Amino acid sequence: MKVLVIGNGGREHALAWKLNESPSVDKIYLAKGNGGTSSFCENVDIDPSDIEGLLKFALKEKIDFTVVGPEDPLCMGIVDKFRENGLKIFGPNKECAKFEKSKEFTKIFLEKYNIPTAKYLSFTDYDKAINSLDKFSYPLVVKADGLCLGKGVLICENKEEAVDALDKIFKERVFGSEGDKVVIEEFLTGEEASLLCLVSNNKLYPLERAKDHKQIYDGDKGPNTGGVGTYSPVKASDELAKNLREVCDKIEEGFDKENLNYSGILFIGFMIEDDKPKVLEFNVRFGDPETEVLMPRLDSDLFELLNKTVDGELKEEDIVWKDDYCLTVIMCSGGYPASYEKGKVIEGIEDTDEDIIIFHNGTKLDKELLTNGGRVLSVTALGKTLKEAREKAYENVEKIHFDGAYYRKDIGTK
Repeated sequence: MKVLVIGNGGREHALAWKLNESPSVDKIYLAKGNGGTSSFCENVDIDPSDIEGLLKFALKEKIDFTVVGPEDPLCMGIVDKFRENGLKIFGPNKECAKFEKSKEFTKIFLEKYNIPTAKYLSFTDYDKAINSLDKFSYPLVVKADGLCLGKGVLICENKEEAVDALDKIFKERVFGSEGDKVVIEEFLTGEEASLLCLVSNNKLYPLERAKDHKQIYDGDKGPNTGGVGTYSPVKASDELAKNLREVCDKIEEGFDKENLNYSGILFIGFMIEDDKPKVLEFNVRFGDPETEVLMPRLDSDLFELLNKTVDGELKEEDIVWKDDYCLTVIMCSGGYPASYEKGKVIEGIEDTDEDIIIFHNGTKLDKELLTNGGRVLSVTALGKTLKEAREKAYENVEKIHFDGAYYRKDIGTK
């Protein structure tokens, strides 16, 4: 089988790494890939958002199976386009991708099917948004409605910060047209957690949970990022497990009643307090960095799972996990998630332990391995306990160097 993986980050590196283990997979192409994936894949110089270019390549190379990593091509309708041309592809269609394309779309769905979530109001008018602020208590959350690479969520401690957030989105246009609409919602307290589900014919098959660390500084301080560290599994009480399953059941009911045909992955972001989960967001693709800890723990053949998902043949017993814990620490460029420099030489990867897995988030090969993004490397370790995985990961993070490297020191300490 020839497999095409679309994307160039740590998520796509992890997916390709796991797919490469499958005896069914003969060759993997990655578009565009990165400085780490070229060691076992063929990187293809096609942008993940170039739908026509990707389609032309897939037809020419007779690709048997395509896996879409990032949200942009999904929201642009790559799945519909490939299927129209007789190509097998993993991911939700354009209609279902609206769950990530629009936060308001998701909120309307959640309310309609009585799925617990934060109270909210949405606005396209700046003045109306400003006038609504007195209806909320603080802190509150201001969200750009569209796709913002994980950076469109602003937590505001007081009215002054909320006004500033609305100014940035509506007036300064920091998110461009993705901020044409804004969702303002109540701030939820508790523990944030992620649940990824394979979805086949609208039926959800949950993967094991992972705990993401969104904020850039230790102690969950500072601005949100795309995620700077994570670990799995996250244990759930019987009560929480029951409540999570009820949420999944309501989502399935909603998909059916809306006459959707959801097939692919659904990422559910939760806030959990007293074993009661509330949905923060839906994403329609594998989470990053959650994928970097789930793939090393997955004992099943990833290609077979994704293929069965597309064919409507997936069963719960197909998904098997290792008992190990897995933790990843993301090394970032100095300045991320604000402005940062690229092109810094990365040294020391060759000095890391053999059992350490390093997924590349933002790197490129140009005679030397160079930084090429805000999130640079996911340094990943397995262990019999969370403490063991954490210690192994951090011991090896310290062996890797590039100018301005930054990472949180407290991943996995809670």
